[in-house]
Amino acid sequence: MTPDKNLIAAELERTRARTALLTEAVDDDELIRQHSPLMSPLVWDLAHVGNQEELWLVRDVGGRDPVRQDIDHLYDAFKHARGDRPALPLLDPAESRKYLTQVREKALDVLDRVRIDERPLVAGGFAFGMIVQHEQQHDETMLATHQLRAGGPVLSAPEPPPGNARVRGEVLVPGGPFTMGTDTDPWALDNERPAHAVDLPAFLIDAVPVTNAAYASFIDAGGYDDPRWWSSRGWAYRHEAGLTAPLHWIRDGGDWLYRRFGRVSPVRGDEPVVHVCFFEAEAYAKWAGKRLPTEAEWEKAARWDPETGRSRRYPWGDDPPGPEHANLGQRHLAPAPVGAYPAGASPLGVHQLIGDVWEWTSTVFHGYPGFKVFPYAEYSEVFFGGDYRVLRGGSFGTDAAACRGTFRNWDHPIRRQIFSGFRCVRELA
Repeated sequence: MTPDKNLIAAELERTRARTALLTEAVDDDELIRQHSPLMSPLVWDLAHVGNQEELWLVRDVGGRDPVRQDIDHLYDAFKHARGDRPALPLLDPAESRKYLTQVREKALDVLDRVRIDERPLVAGGFAFGMIVQHEQQHDETMLATHQLRAGGPVLSAPEPPPGNARVRGEVLVPGGPFTMGTDTDPWALDNERPAHAVDLPAFLIDAVPVTNAAYASFIDAGGYDDPRWWSSRGWAYRHEAGLTAPLHWIRDGGDWLYRRFGRVSPVRGDEPVVHVCFFEAEAYAKWAGKRLPTEAEWEKAARWDPETGRSRRYPWGDDPPGPEHANLGQRHLAPAPVGAYPAGASPLGVHQLIGDVWEWTSTVFHGYPGFKVFPYAEYSEVFFGGDYRVLRGGSFGTDAAACRGTFRNWDHPIRRQIFSGFRCVRELA
């Protein structure tokens, strides 16, 4: 079926509106400043999303002349580390916005004229969907930069819905095969393909992500001071980085406070814990007598329908996420309390697998059997076999266009600036 060009255009414009919100919330000095050595200046991300749009939609799909070929090297993420980008002769905020406007006008003209039912790059609108997802991924990165910046709040959003204290415990995932990955999702990226069968033994998985209250119990029990719970690498990093609690937690007497987007408030016990690295998640799981799920275990819990035996696109079905299903798209500026989205639960009764917090898995990032690079090796393949762990499910800062049951994220096990949490599994006795 030929995709709806109006829908593609609307997704491009909706995404650009979010980019504008994140970059217009602060003044030019804040846009240019590097708020953390782990992150680019916001103005770099701003022009980078335009440069990627120009490279793929204007030049490649459209075959048009370059808009600003002279700046390609400045916005090539593989040529300049994030810590080096402030010293580059970057476009200033006004120039960046002008550039994005020029590129978008040409990209929409290409969309209007191109046939999107023939060559693989544009079949199903893939190239346009790839650019939507790329920009949304950078929007989430910019949101993480906002969390790291000093100063008062500049972003606002309503509170997430209330939780349900009765949603707790573990859920049994029966043993047997299921279909992992996809061959049919038109905007799925190369690392989500191909679909393939995976046979797993039965296991128990937490019904909800690990909460702040549960994680505080680990801290109170001396979890950060006991090497029994940590891997050798994790223990070494815990000392090297001086880890004592999740990032942005502040001890206030016997209580914990949390600094979130310029506001300081008490840590909510029923929220999923966020801003923990893989090593912290791994240590908590061992302390709790459990372990982190493999990527395949996470996906089976999220997608497998025991009645039909098929794998759904999302835990709740194949329909796109609505506000009743998941906490996505910066609709709220925090994870929702556990149990807040009963309509988004999987058929087995596992909650909040999509949205709220990215969930660490124990799996090292690699390609699936039969993996093929598409459309460029730098998206996925160059990261295979490196020191990366897979994260699943998206966060409150992840847009629905860049999140589904097959979507794979990855990062170094030491990273905490991302909106990362976890849940645990254990084998049957």
